[in-house]
Amino acid sequence: MQQADNTSPECILLAGIAGGLGSALLENVSWRFPAAQLLTIGHADSPSPAKNLQHLTATLSEPESSTQVAEWLQDKPLPNWVIHCSGVLHWSGHQPEKNLQQCTDAALLQSMAINVLSHMHLAQAVAPLLRRHSPFTWASLSAKVGSIEDNQLGGWYSYRMSKAALNMLVRNLSIEWGRKVDTCRVVAIHPGTTDTALSKPFQKNIPADKLYTPAQSADRIVAVLEHLRDTDTGKLLFWDGTHLPW
Repeated sequence: MQQADNTSPECILLAGIAGGLGSALLENVSWRFPAAQLLTIGHADSPSPAKNLQHLTATLSEPESSTQVAEWLQDKPLPNWVIHCSGVLHWSGHQPEKNLQQCTDAALLQSMAINVLSHMHLAQAVAPLLRRHSPFTWASLSAKVGSIEDNQLGGWYSYRMSKAALNMLVRNLSIEWGRKVDTCRVVAIHPGTTDTALSKPFQKNIPADKLYTPAQSADRIVAVLEHLRDTDTGKLLFWDGTHLPW
């Protein structure tokens, strides 16, 4: 069995950096890998004036973003790591559904656009750049509630359905890209309940030791990526690196 590749990434692409966890991940990789070229994508302007950071303002849920990102990446180094943080659970006028009758087409389509299509569009932009002998790691931030096998509570229809679809996208990418790149690790990561705007309305009943700061979750995610093995590719990983059921 091949051991984990602990080589520090020379170029890291972070997408969806506007959220609490995305910004924490940017801060983490900035100090952990100070020599790395950082590429960021988000719907807002650049979060940092750092010399080694280049930013693209783009909305990855829109179909034209795939071409926009592909063109932007043409004169950039090939990322060793891609971390996609985009995700949505609730928004103005929508809370997670408690039963079937609360489901609407609009909510499901919005969930799919951000939780799945934004990841697919970025993957489409990155795919042509992959090279057989250039090690590559992709991580999509997913959620344990997207696990079909683990689901014992029901509810949260649109969020669960979109995260299950994201998990299948990751699984498919791991197979397709694994045939093209010698060292390719494609994973979905469940960061645990993190103290961000996404989880804010649902923190009331969460024990204090189960609610993590963005800095904690970011540090754990980067640690997982540093220690990935070939057997991890195509899997849903917990924040400690263990495998979760699909």
